[in-house]
Amino acid sequence: MANVAADFSVVICGFEELRGLARRLGPRRVAVVMAEDEVALQAAAGALELGIATPVLIGDRERIQKCAHEGGLEKLIAGAEFRDAASSTDAAALAAKMARAGEADILLKGHLRTDELLHCVLDRQYELRTDRLLSDVLLYEDTLSGQRRLVGITDGGLNVAPTLEQKRQILMNALEVLRAIGMERPRVAIMSATEAVTPAVPSTVDAQALTQAAAAGDFGACQVFGPLALDNALTEWAAKAKGITNPVAGHADCMLVPNIESGNLLGKAVKYLGGSQCAHVVAGARVPVLIPSRVESADDKVNAMALGVIYSAYATSVRK
Repeated sequence: MANVAADFSVVICGFEELRGLARRLGPRRVAVVMAEDEVALQAAAGALELGIATPVLIGDRERIQKCAHEGGLEKLIAGAEFRDAASSTDAAALAAKMARAGEADILLKGHLRTDELLHCVLDRQYELRTDRLLSDVLLYEDTLSGQRRLVGITDGGLNVAPTLEQKRQILMNALEVLRAIGMERPRVAIMSATEAVTPAVPSTVDAQALTQAAAAGDFGACQVFGPLALDNALTEWAAKAKGITNPVAGHADCMLVPNIESGNLLGKAVKYLGGSQCAHVVAGARVPVLIPSRVESADDKVNAMALGVIYSAYATSVRK
């Protein structure tokens, strides 16, 4: 692992910059769980070539090597470490054991279900749990302001209908990821369908409570405001049209969504309708966990590994 002092106060504005910082901090050991997956292997090869990751390929060695050979990934075969596992359950358990022993810095889902991997991450025998809820933080490149910048969406991957307390933890996880990419005082919009607080829309009541908690200093250096709808969270003109003067409105660095449906739809919209690459990381465990969708590209998965490397380095630095 490279011994590089990172300046986490420099804001990362795009995925090329994200990869550049990860190269300076890497490589870190990424355990690819059930690696007999063409796209995961392409991503591992890309991360190895960039100096972001040292892949540890877990699964059926013969199948993994056959898949890599067929993809022309000879450098990956030569540069990766292989660990045999007979099943997805065994592979997930082995990855968790490696993370506990400090033999893996990041876990990446390959050809297995997300719940199979997270079951081991949450199993107390592997000591990867913390007192925090696990939540997914997605980053995409936003250009609505006329400048390219990374914006977060949380949580569209794990927590189905989070309570107010769970949203507090989701917010804390997101703030940690945002600070890792240089946002010293992140601006977080608490999302809903309306800007008016009304008991008829419970997410607006939660948004008001989180806004008040942030103003009281519960989350450290940050700006949190809601409820906000999508237009006035990201565009200054829409916020002005609604008479919303809070600094978060129109300039959100991250959007905390009310439930998994809205987060999943928003995340896929920025990718498939907006054309952005993406990266996402599960925060809240002792190591970053990457659970990309099976349809995400190799580039997206390389971005996810880059984010995992940076987040791992940041978490290590703040826990010292």
